Amino acid sequence: MVSKDYSVRGRSFRTASDYQAALRDQQKIQTVEKKYGMLDRAGRENLIGIIQQGRLKFETLLGNDFLEELEERFQSEQPVKKTKKKKPAAKKKKPVKKKASKVSGKKAPKRFEDYDEDMQKQIRYELLQQEKKRKRLVAVCSLVACVCIGYVVFYYYLYAKNSAQYERLASLKENAAGAAQQEVKINYINEEKKELVVLDKYKKLYSQNKSLIGWLKIDDTNIDYPVMQTVNNEYYLDHNYTQEYDKNGSIFLDKDCDITNPGTNMIIYGHHMKSGKMFGNLDKYSSKKYYEEHPVIQFDTIYEEGIYQIMYVFRSRIYNEDEIVFKYYQFFEAATPEEFDSTMQEMANISLYDTGVTATYGDKLITLSTCDHAEEDGRFVVVAKKVN
Repeated sequence: MVSKDYSVRGRSFRTASDYQAALRDQQKIQTVEKKYGMLDRAGRENLIGIIQQGRLKFETLLGNDFLEELEERFQSEQPVKKTKKKKPAAKKKKPVKKKASKVSGKKAPKRFEDYDEDMQKQIRYELLQQEKKRKRLVAVCSLVACVCIGYVVFYYYLYAKNSAQYERLASLKENAAGAAQQEVKINYINEEKKELVVLDKYKKLYSQNKSLIGWLKIDDTNIDYPVMQTVNNEYYLDHNYTQEYDKNGSIFLDKDCDITNPGTNMIIYGHHMKSGKMFGNLDKYSSKKYYEEHPVIQFDTIYEEGIYQIMYVFRSRIYNEDEIVFKYYQFFEAATPEEFDSTMQEMANISLYDTGVTATYGDKLITLSTCDHAEEDGRFVVVAKKVN
């Protein structure tokens, strides 16, 4: 316990050295009180300023106690109110006489006809200039309004056209599934000849655009699109299925993926459009409830149907090449079980929630990736494994 002998001005101190410092502070406080006088408000105000500026220093908390005591007393005291002197009665203002107009020594004219000819010309000129400015302003505002209306109309036209086009493609796919189609075989030669047959429902779509590699769909969402692929990852950023320029772009498979000989992971990209088109609603998976309502993704290649169960949902970004960090967009193939497990653990560590779904070496995965505007070069990612 702290010794009672170590108490100074209501504070207790642990060691003898602290106690001696407190005694020195007490002596300093007593000296200051005698010099400035505790009943002198002006002296107290001056003393507060000296302590706050550090010109008078203390070794212990007694200094803070003393400063607080000074401030409390200073604030509680009300300065003597000065008696306000009565203002002399205001002198009555003399009525201002209106000056006579310079025009004919009479009052200023109120009608246009009362001005002389030169003044009338000047007035007409000023009115004409104001009218011209008004007309120019109206013309500019009308032009801006027309441009804005035109943009909105054009935007909704493209939106409607784009929606109708993908609805037509989806309908074409569904109708083609049950119809008799001419068999389409594609031969690939690696180490040995490999023959693949295009599924009936994709034959007609494939015949219209050979860049078609599959179809992606999530039930009860707007995601129901053909998936494209070219030799680069740029073309389908701003082109649609019919190869027309379209700022919505298309859903497309990374150029380094091969649907004829799928690796461990296939990465699929799409724009995060404000309208909700493409992957504009993919970030709804940030909610676990939304995931629970939409836990499955259907991704068909043109050769094989596939059902995938979502495992991980996370946010990431595009990193610099020299940054040593997990980069999901570089994961295409796991060479060993250890590499696969390590990658799955990296994804689980940054996943927004636990789905309870896991994968083992040999499972096939897809990764859906879109922009995330929460940070610069941000990405929103959904990873799923094939279950059927």
